[in-house]
Amino acid sequence: MKLRRWTKTNLSKEERKELRKELKEMKKKANALGGGIYLSVGAIIIILLVLILIL
Repeated sequence: MKLRRWTKTNLSKEERKELRKELKEMKKKANALGGGIYLSVGAIIIILLVLILIL
């Protein structure tokens, strides 16, 4: 929650650049995790449908 209290105007140019870099890295990690979960849920649904059709 500390990020919400910060204002960009109080940061130096280098600090803003570093903050942007950190946010980009966090977004990449979030996308990677989200994609994996999405595929896992999709795989489970497909497996369940195949089992229903077989039985």
